[in-house]
Amino acid sequence: MAEDGATQGVRTGGATAHWAPGSQILWRYRENGGPRFHIVRPVTVVRDDAEVLAVWMAPGTECVRPVLADGTPVHAEPLASRYTKPRTVQRDRWFGTGVLKLARPGEPWSVWLFWEPGWRFKNWYVNLEEPLTRWAGGVDSEDHFLDITVQPDRSWHWRDEDEFAQAQRDGLIDAGLAERVRAAGRSAVEVIRAWGPPFSEDWQHWRPDPAWTVPSLPQDWDRMPVRMSS
Repeated sequence: MAEDGATQGVRTGGATAHWAPGSQILWRYRENGGPRFHIVRPVTVVRDDAEVLAVWMAPGTECVRPVLADGTPVHAEPLASRYTKPRTVQRDRWFGTGVLKLARPGEPWSVWLFWEPGWRFKNWYVNLEEPLTRWAGGVDSEDHFLDITVQPDRSWHWRDEDEFAQAQRDGLIDAGLAERVRAAGRSAVEVIRAWGPPFSEDWQHWRPDPAWTVPSLPQDWDRMPVRMSS
């Protein structure tokens, strides 16, 4: 998935360039407190316009994920030292069912949809993060630890509050950013309670085009971005 190939699917209208459905791009996260990318996921564009960027991460997709320097999975490390031990990244695959990711322009969160095998809808997952920045080969962000799970009956609860607190203790999130993240979470909860987009849009009934291939992870997955107009 070379950069030239990624941009071939871009369509333009006004000042903003959008990817056509079926385009293959990268969805990346920078490490917290650093410039490097430590989470990289090749995805297929479902929809991209002024309202939403929707992408599909297919089962079996080769990704990049962080691990401790000795290869220990991050979540196997006790919370007290999870964010202070040296890290590296490794290639891996996304096993299990695929994930549909939705992001509205400028919003400090994205909404992910999960299914059980057989397309039985499981839940929505609100990932609090920096608003996505677009570049020729995909979108970049930084994860903010705190998340929200939303069940099919519209009930919701906070996720990873312990990780959010530990990240603050370890200096990965300062007081100002922590308050912005909490405010973003409160805004997301207002959308959930009002059952606004994307929850009200029946994305749980969406299915991928069977003709789509699984995107490959390029060798230069960590290349510095060339920004698209926004």
